[in-house]
Amino acid sequence: MENKNFKQHLISVTVENKFGVLARIAGLFSARGYNIDSLSVAETEDPTVSRMTIVVRGDDRILEQIYKQLNKLIDVIKVQDLTGEEFVERELVLVKVNAPNPSARQEIMQLVNIFRAKIVDIGKKTLTIELVGGSAKVRAMLELLKPFGIKEMSRTGKIAISREFGKR
Repeated sequence: MENKNFKQHLISVTVENKFGVLARIAGLFSARGYNIDSLSVAETEDPTVSRMTIVVRGDDRILEQIYKQLNKLIDVIKVQDLTGEEFVERELVLVKVNAPNPSARQEIMQLVNIFRAKIVDIGKKTLTIELVGGSAKVRAMLELLKPFGIKEMSRTGKIAISREFGKR
C-alpha cells in the first residue's frame, strides 16, 4: 500500500557520459528499496555529458535521501528536482490498437487528429500510433484508445527540461 504523503518527483541528473554510471545510479535506488517509475537517459549537447530524467515517488524525507545519495556519486555533475519548478516535459508513446473495420479506423483516425498524433503503421486489423506529449495528454489518449483494444505499447518515459524563467 502506497503512503498518502508520497508524491511523484521529476529529477533531472546530469552525469558524465561514462560506462557504468547508469548502473550505479539504478543500483543506488534499488539498494534503498526506491522504485523508479520512469527513467530516460541520453547524451546532451555535450557528448561527454548525459542527462537522466528520473520519475520517482516518495515523501520529502525519501527525496532528500535520494538527492544526497546522488550528489555523493563521483560521476554526477548536477541533481535538480524539477517538481517545484517550471519545466517542459514530454513522453513518446507507440501504441498498436485494434482497428478491425472501417468505422473503427475512422474513429481512431479522428482521435489521432484531435491529439495531433500520427499513424506510423497500418496493418490489416491494426493501426500503430505515435503520440508525443505531456503526461496528461498521453493518459487521455490511451484511455480513449482502450475500448478499441490496445494490442501492444511502448513508452519512453518522461523527459524534461527546466524553463528559462520562473518557479511555480
